Amino acid sequence: MADTLAIFGGTPAVDVSKVVNWPPIDEIDEKMVLDALHQPNQARGVHNMALEKEFCQWNGNDYALFTNSGTAALHMCLVGCGVGAGDHVLVTAYTWSSSATCILHHDAIPIFVDIDPETFLMDPDKIEAAITPRTKAIIVVQLHGLCNDMDKINAIAKKHNLKVIEDACQAHGAMYKGRKAGTLGDCAAFSFNQNKCLCCGEGGMFVTNNEEIYKGAAKLWSFGEVARPEENRDYHAYALGWMYRNNEITAAYARAQLSKYDFYFNTLRENGEYLLKNLAGTPYLLLPYEPEWATHNWYNFNLRIDFAKLGISEPAAQEKFRDAVAACLRDEGLRASVWQRFILPDMTVFKAKNAYGGGYPWSIPGADEGVDYSLEKFPNALEYSRKHISVVQTLRAPNGLDIAEQAVQGIKKVFNSLDTLDPDKVFEVLEARKNK
Repeated sequence: MADTLAIFGGTPAVDVSKVVNWPPIDEIDEKMVLDALHQPNQARGVHNMALEKEFCQWNGNDYALFTNSGTAALHMCLVGCGVGAGDHVLVTAYTWSSSATCILHHDAIPIFVDIDPETFLMDPDKIEAAITPRTKAIIVVQLHGLCNDMDKINAIAKKHNLKVIEDACQAHGAMYKGRKAGTLGDCAAFSFNQNKCLCCGEGGMFVTNNEEIYKGAAKLWSFGEVARPEENRDYHAYALGWMYRNNEITAAYARAQLSKYDFYFNTLRENGEYLLKNLAGTPYLLLPYEPEWATHNWYNFNLRIDFAKLGISEPAAQEKFRDAVAACLRDEGLRASVWQRFILPDMTVFKAKNAYGGGYPWSIPGADEGVDYSLEKFPNALEYSRKHISVVQTLRAPNGLDIAEQAVQGIKKVFNSLDTLDPDKVFEVLEARKNK
């Protein structure tokens, strides 16, 4: 039974009773949250401002604003960079939806760029061909916790007078040539959502070293006002603004988690490196790639199925097989998932070009000229969307190399069986469970 897959009755490789849930909570979190609970100001007070200062010190930024989400922080980046109605913004074809819907939030138009097949990030060599006369900025998504080739991207941006916005929502602590994500462009957004390597349930952080970008973002963040809530406000809306602020209890929780993040990061690094080393040579498995200039934070450790070696070429068959493999990995005790099944140009909100009704914002005169979301333009993104499986949270602190070793055994166990795996039998088991 040792080699029998758990989904077919074998013993799971990972002892899930030993895997600590994410995020780990201790007395530091409890003390900070209770302190916030008893503060006289629950909206924006000492913990909000302390968090912004501490995050700047930790990450190396001059300005920060604590927000209610990473999506809000991305919207703030666009406004701070002066992006407006009908402008074009480049973004990767494969990412979370809000990396591009944030562009729509301020009536601008996303222009998608295909990914590099090894890094899964926007291919820098395809950027210049995507630039239009209306292009104002590039959103560089540091996806899965890996930084893109920022020297190359910044050089292109400088040549074409474009702003560079980092979507660092998954990239806390990730580095490019020794510099942290969030310091590599004009401004950046981080997420503190439940799934992130640094989390407080829900929240985000806008950061920049540019005072003018900061002031523009701050207006959007709080009702279009020019003063922050802790300052002398005249309650006058000077621009179109949202309410993207966050509260004291959440800020205190984030401060507690930030104080422990270096331990979290180092643990992830050790576990990720262990998997890279010990999974090398596993049949039908394509491992993630870490360029020499990058330091991954392993937010997602992505496994890819080598369909060429398996002889599976039809897209629907690949997706079905991949979903069966993911189910097998979960039964072995790994937190494995298909992180994003659709590339962004295939999502209805973009494909229909009708975000707000009446075809808006694409119906802005001249804004849709040259905008083409045909899926054949993004072959690498499409292929990746069918072959990847993300291992999340299993590798996170305080889970150490003992859990990483079990994860290796579970992954090997499943991938060693791929040449005989029948996905229909996997789905029969899953269906029988549902009907019990």
